[in-house]
Amino acid sequence: MTTSLNSTAAQENTNIIPFLPSGNFYFTHGIQAFQKRRFNVAVKWLKKAIEAAPDEPLYTCQLSVVYTEIGSYHAANQLLTEVLARFGKEYVDCYYLMANNYAHLGLLSDAKKYAETYLEQSEDGEFEEASKQLLEMLESVDEEEDDDEWAFDDEDDLLIYQETAFYHLEHEEWEQALSLLQEMMQLFPDFQMAKHKYAYALFMNGDQQEAIEIEQEWLKNEPENIHSHVNLAAFLIMQGNREEALLHIQLLRNVYPMHSQQKLAVAETLARAGFYEEAVDRFHNLKDRQVTRRRVYYKWYSISVYHTGNPSKALELWEKGCQQFPSLSKEEGPWKKY
Repeated sequence: MTTSLNSTAAQENTNIIPFLPSGNFYFTHGIQAFQKRRFNVAVKWLKKAIEAAPDEPLYTCQLSVVYTEIGSYHAANQLLTEVLARFGKEYVDCYYLMANNYAHLGLLSDAKKYAETYLEQSEDGEFEEASKQLLEMLESVDEEEDDDEWAFDDEDDLLIYQETAFYHLEHEEWEQALSLLQEMMQLFPDFQMAKHKYAYALFMNGDQQEAIEIEQEWLKNEPENIHSHVNLAAFLIMQGNREEALLHIQLLRNVYPMHSQQKLAVAETLARAGFYEEAVDRFHNLKDRQVTRRRVYYKWYSISVYHTGNPSKALELWEKGCQQFPSLSKEEGPWKKY
């Protein structure tokens, strides 16, 4: 009898058709996760779809869209570049998607180039109107600011200098920051950010009047310069002159910059001034990891969240900040009014 049962089971097993998931199976689950904003899950499903069907560019494009949504713009563009290299004109939509990612990264010349390429190569494409709007927005940005901050042949060297300077600034090592920023201003004379960071480090190192005069002089030539208004607002608040600081803050409340560094600076300034709800909105819209890992992001986002009635999230942000920047733990916490 035992032999008969085993024989029956073996026969049944031979009739089982194994389920082999296709790329479309994984892709469908990835789209469903994406629509539910479960981005980590969507990434896992879409990667499986690409493994199952590596010659299907649609799956790679959709994964790039997920990366864009979570702020991984470089990863998104790497995928889109691979699709263009393999499939070329069949997937011209990649040019628009790349333009959008470059705009988020602040690389405006690249964003413009890819938006124009999309319009040249697509015929009544899905993103035609969006590309035109993106180009209009890019053209509205001050060309000098774009060139000054981002258009460098030796961009890698600049980024290394910039990250090192940020390290010293975030660890309140003012003298080291000043020395490095002076070197940056000599090597990259058109990089405006270095000059504004120099003024900030100068103020924090005790040369307050000189720092204020630097920014006031700048505003004479560029009355709309965001960094000058940010610095002067911060300087005046720290000096206790909130009434004069509000002149700069009111202007910043109506500014919505494209550069991530500028977005962070405006959010921080609004938080310093006590406009916590507006600051929370600005912080919430920051996606670029280059700025969401900064000390000021954790500090001022936490403070803003606390003073808008969400102490648990505020504490979570503060603790994350303290883990990355131990000096933050020496401060009183998000509950303090600054």
